[in-house]
Amino acid sequence: MALFAQSTKELNINQAIELGIANSKNLKLSQNKIDQAMAQLEVVKDNALPSANANFIYNHAEIPTTTFTLPGGGSSFHLPNRADAFVGTAAVQELVYGGGKLKYAKESTKLLADVARLDADKNKEEITYAVINTYYALYKIAQSKKVVDQNLESIAAQIKQAQRFFEQGIVTKNDVLRFQLQQANVTLNQMDIESNRKIINYNLDILLGLPEDTEINIADPSVGLKSIGSLNEYIAQAMTNRQELKQLDVQNKVADYNIKTVKANTLPTVAVGANLYYINPSGSFIPPVNQYLMPVTVGATVSWNIGSLWTNKNKVSEAKIEQNAITFQKDILTDQVKTDINKNFQTYQVAVNKIQVLETSIAQATENDKLLASKYKNNVASVTDRIDAETLLYQAKINLEIAKADAGLAYYTLLKSTGKITQ
Repeated sequence: MALFAQSTKELNINQAIELGIANSKNLKLSQNKIDQAMAQLEVVKDNALPSANANFIYNHAEIPTTTFTLPGGGSSFHLPNRADAFVGTAAVQELVYGGGKLKYAKESTKLLADVARLDADKNKEEITYAVINTYYALYKIAQSKKVVDQNLESIAAQIKQAQRFFEQGIVTKNDVLRFQLQQANVTLNQMDIESNRKIINYNLDILLGLPEDTEINIADPSVGLKSIGSLNEYIAQAMTNRQELKQLDVQNKVADYNIKTVKANTLPTVAVGANLYYINPSGSFIPPVNQYLMPVTVGATVSWNIGSLWTNKNKVSEAKIEQNAITFQKDILTDQVKTDINKNFQTYQVAVNKIQVLETSIAQATENDKLLASKYKNNVASVTDRIDAETLLYQAKINLEIAKADAGLAYYTLLKSTGKITQ
């Protein structure tokens, strides 16, 4: 039976983002949508090319009555028993002027391709943020596990000390049991943390396209957190970079072209064309000389649906209303973006301040733990006080690591709300 060692991969946050983007199935789908939009643009361009068609007809007739006499005793015509004829046509036509519809259609389709690209950029942002979010979740759980492991080591030392004190008659058996109970509770906590770590590690493997049994070792993502600027600076960045706002601007331009296209329905169209006819009634595929006709015609067609002058007005109004809806959507989204940035801005500032407060609390909890350890050793503090002091210290350490991760994630959340997370 072969045994396979579990693979391990060390990743910093930028490497994780690169892997997530490279292996994202959603981004591959987005690229397919871009390709589809570009293919549609080529189809629209083809509509500007001349149209051409050709056909060739063969007719065979059986004539049972070969004599035909005109009414009133007129002359008689003698017809053959059968007859064959070949008729062919070929035509080429080019639309010279169609009210600008082809131009507007091409420009609109180009803009729709831009919308597809912006949609792909938005998906890239979402993938980036999903990787960052999961990366920080794994960091939180890994740091919590590290602190819990340290706590268990400390408790094991406390149990040994309590057993020695018990043997010396300094403490009661209850003290030993209390430390052992604390050890059991922390061990249960360790088991829950390890289970959650495996779940998050697996999710990150899937997100990054790695083998599902890969153990990911992550770097400290809290290193290098940047100080932030003013709220107005982030709002200004969002107005320039948010993909959703850009998409609405492009859709507004598409609506402009839709209005122009509808207005073009009231304009005449001009087309030029050439036609070739081949008429061969001789019955032979290759006719004798002077027994076939091959006229060529060249012409121009001007057409104008005059009724559209009064029937098209409401269609133009409808197209303008649709454009107004896009403007309103952008106004609503702009307000939402501003409120999101303000919330994320405040959240980040609070998260950074929490780190400073927790660092102070750890210093206090460390001093308190040392004091209670000394008092317990000298039998002037209860086992409950000793355990409580130790628990407070390690909980403060866990809270600090979580706060660091929360601050890092809050920073990236702020960047995401400005549309610059992928930069």
